[in-house]
Amino acid sequence: MRARLIDGKAFAAGLVERVAAAAARLEAAHGIKPGLAVVIVGEDPASQIYVRNKGETTARAGMRSDTHRLAETTTQAELLALIAQLNADAGIHGILVQLPLPIHIDSAAVLGAIDPDKDVDGFHVVNAGRLAVGLPGLVPCTPLGSVMLLKEALSELSGLNAVIVGRSNIVGKPMAQLLLAENCTVTVAHSRSRDLPALCRAADILVAAAGRPEMIRGDWIKPGATVIDVGINRVPSADPVKAAEGKTRVVGDVALAEAVEMAGAITPVPGGVGPMTIACLLANTYTAACRAAGVEPETLAG
Repeated sequence: MRARLIDGKAFAAGLVERVAAAAARLEAAHGIKPGLAVVIVGEDPASQIYVRNKGETTARAGMRSDTHRLAETTTQAELLALIAQLNADAGIHGILVQLPLPIHIDSAAVLGAIDPDKDVDGFHVVNAGRLAVGLPGLVPCTPLGSVMLLKEALSELSGLNAVIVGRSNIVGKPMAQLLLAENCTVTVAHSRSRDLPALCRAADILVAAAGRPEMIRGDWIKPGATVIDVGINRVPSADPVKAAEGKTRVVGDVALAEAVEMAGAITPVPGGVGPMTIACLLANTYTAACRAAGVEPETLAG
């Protein structure tokens, strides 16, 4: 039996609708309109598209959307001054600095300057610490969305054996913390792990976040397992003519055509985890606005 494809695009659309409705109720009851500020430095085409999509989705959700487009030559001091200004703006509840930044700017210093309570990317060390010890904080969007999709697919995660391939601060580590909070037994695997295929075959839940195209093969997957593929990799087109023209396609970290023959459910790439990132960014902005006002956020997971 082929795996069920987990429709992240549909779930994300529903989440955005729930965020919009909750934000409208927050504004009606307390006069607070959640606000998100996105800062982009330079002219990277992919980043420009991503930032535009974020702004449009934020506005569609009825939230304040501010975009600050800065020149490639912007200095670190100028960027830090803008962040300080946004930290002090009571109408802005979320701040996101689009990465990558130009090489003359220290990304760690910039991300560390964001008020942790406005850090809707969830990258600040304070939010990482809050997640690690189980305190309320803002959680990185991709792991947050991945757990939402898992709970939609499986309902109950408690007691399941979860293997995460990848140990980044953005996905792997926070994903492990979130799954521990769901009472999973968690293994974090990586490039130095011995017999990685065997580790993967033991997983009821397999999360691929290694950043290597189609690294995880079908025979690495336990029959019936639920697979979350976080990878977004551009590779040459499967059509030799198009490949010769330099055209590409997007694939995940899992060999999807093989994996669907083994897994019980799997997120496709594209259309799986990717759409959840912006939706969870809005959810984090709404949550941050509620906390700033001393209001309990509504449950948005669905």
